[in-house]
Amino acid sequence: MPTEPIVAVCRNMPGVIALPGANIRQAPGERALPRDQLKALVQGASILITWVSEKIDREILDAAGPSLRAVCNFAVGTDNIDLSLCRERGIVVTNTPHAVTEGTANLAWALILACARRLVEADRYARSDTYPANGPFGPSDFMGMDITGKTLCIVGAGRIGYATALRGIGFGMRTTYVARTQHIDFELAPLSARRLSLDEGLATADIISVHTPLTPQTRGMIGSRELSLLKPTAIFINTARGPIVQEEALATALQQRKIWSAGLDVFEKEPVVHPLLRTLDNCVLAPHIGSAEFKYRALMAQMVCENAAAVLAGTEPPNRVV
Repeated sequence: MPTEPIVAVCRNMPGVIALPGANIRQAPGERALPRDQLKALVQGASILITWVSEKIDREILDAAGPSLRAVCNFAVGTDNIDLSLCRERGIVVTNTPHAVTEGTANLAWALILACARRLVEADRYARSDTYPANGPFGPSDFMGMDITGKTLCIVGAGRIGYATALRGIGFGMRTTYVARTQHIDFELAPLSARRLSLDEGLATADIISVHTPLTPQTRGMIGSRELSLLKPTAIFINTARGPIVQEEALATALQQRKIWSAGLDVFEKEPVVHPLLRTLDNCVLAPHIGSAEFKYRALMAQMVCENAAAVLAGTEPPNRVV
């Protein structure tokens, strides 16, 4: 009697285990396993179901062994996986591209509004003893930036960037975009966006929202020189990948008030946050929660299952990357 293929689930991710005919070997909790335990978990697996921060490198692929057929990532990004080695070994890699779009765009806008209206600063003040001691705040306290009718520059013209730009229509915003190639969907109504170079996009925007994938070309693409182009009233948002932005340069620009504020859901050395960023009132931080909405996490789980089931059935998975 043939043995059921092993599906190693590297975190406790509700919904992922719905794979009939497979032997589900699931990690007990939602936090990352120590490397030795992760290697034991994946041993002999046909499928790995991985979280976005799980580093799937040569060590883990070797531990899984020759039975490994696919790595199904519970995320749209795959920079946590050694794609070239998977390609070399004939290991399929899949992701969940559509499921994160709306949730991440929603978070980008939450960060935009929090930065513009200094919401986190105001929240801290309202919770402090200073508020009741001082009475009502003064006429100039917590003055924020109006975003109505301003220019929103989308860096990276994919699904999430488009969804983020669409939300700007309600604020009467003009949209520009930065991309390697022309994207007609951005340039047609309702966005009617203009494609600009990175330098021009950064220099002319009131709000910059980064949505490009992390590649060798985009790693560190925004540093001191690029940040120096921004208006002093600019709001800088990154919900893509931390290493796209040189964090030291961003922290310095914020500290010196060369830009208004930044909203970050991702970090260069995640989960470590630059110590200066943690001290700044003009920086809103989130722990990589772009897709953390009940609806979209459930959809991601469904997509992961569909990808894994297709590989087990010997058919083409719907969201293949490699």
